[in-house]
Amino acid sequence: MSQYALRLPDSLMEAARKVAKRDSTSLNQLFLTAIAEKISAIDTEEFIHERAVRADPEAYREVLRKVRDVPPQKGDELP
Repeated sequence: MSQYALRLPDSLMEAARKVAKRDSTSLNQLFLTAIAEKISAIDTEEFIHERAVRADPEAYREVLRKVRDVPPQKGDELP
């Protein structure tokens, strides 16, 4: 396992302490989770972008043309 000395502004460190205490977790675990979530978000954005570049809008429209035009079931309506 690697180590990295992290320098944080006092205000961010205090906010992190409060969140860690509220979630009953350690600062280390809070930082690890935050970093993992950020990496996951960036990877997901890249994945979606790569898929979008390969998208075929006409094929998408063709699929949509096959969908029956019926009202949504009760409870599935948009507000």
